[in-house]
Amino acid sequence: MTSDDTAPIARSVETLGALSADQAEAVLALLADAARNDGQQAVSEQGRLQLRGGARAGVSHLLLTVAGELVGYAQLEDTDPVEAPAAELVVHPAHRGHGHGRALGMALLAVSGKRLRVWAHGGHSAARHLAQVLGLTLFRELRQMRRPLTGFALPDPVLPEGVTVRTFVPGEDDAAWLAVNAEAFAHHPEQGALTQRDLDDRKAEAWFDPEGFFLAEREGRLVGFHWTKVHTEERLGEVYVLGVRPGSQGGGLGKALTVIGLRHLADRGLSTAMLYVDADNKAAVSVYERMGFVTYEADLMYRTET
Repeated sequence: MTSDDTAPIARSVETLGALSADQAEAVLALLADAARNDGQQAVSEQGRLQLRGGARAGVSHLLLTVAGELVGYAQLEDTDPVEAPAAELVVHPAHRGHGHGRALGMALLAVSGKRLRVWAHGGHSAARHLAQVLGLTLFRELRQMRRPLTGFALPDPVLPEGVTVRTFVPGEDDAAWLAVNAEAFAHHPEQGALTQRDLDDRKAEAWFDPEGFFLAEREGRLVGFHWTKVHTEERLGEVYVLGVRPGSQGGGLGKALTVIGLRHLADRGLSTAMLYVDADNKAAVSVYERMGFVTYEADLMYRTET
């Protein structure tokens, strides 16, 4: 989420259920310009994947234009059966300071029926100001943690008895992985709700590499996984998704899978690893800190009181 100051100006906000190919490319170009200016993406990977491929249940796109030029974008996802709809928004750097961020925020409040959660990636002061203007309060902090992969000893992975690890086979392991992912992240609205379409979107990305997607099995049954990701331009490795099936936790499997993935990333010649973890998940934060991770930055989520 990015913000700006208010000033009267002619603009139009259009809400769509799907984007045309040209509209999607225009939004991606806007996001790329903003990312170069801000040093990070204003819309998450999931949000960027949802720009293409037609309509998706519960997803709306808001396009803010001035004199026919796209200068702002917001995405609203209303798929959580309990929580308020979640949004991300951005204004092109060259058009900030004219109230476009507030206009998009007000449009999001209207579309969502004033039940809204908004991500502010990086937690910048301008986004905090916009949240206050919109009457939103902070309620979630997602930390990005990093640690070096060079000059920093990685322990040998110690798997629980009877557990073996292999790599993901696209097409053959999809259903089993989706089932375990849903179980492991039943408490996590974004990750736990991934569908086959979401998995297919990720498998179609240039970064996808099944050799960095590790599956842990016991007696032929999937009990955990560590999906790694390489950010080529940044030369950065990511603990993309790490999950253990309920009932298989507490035996050191999560730590062993983490080490296996980090060793894989180190073998790829990457110097740094990163991951995301909720700040209120004290147990996970403590585990990662003991493995050498430190907080690098934080994404903040704001919401309406109602």
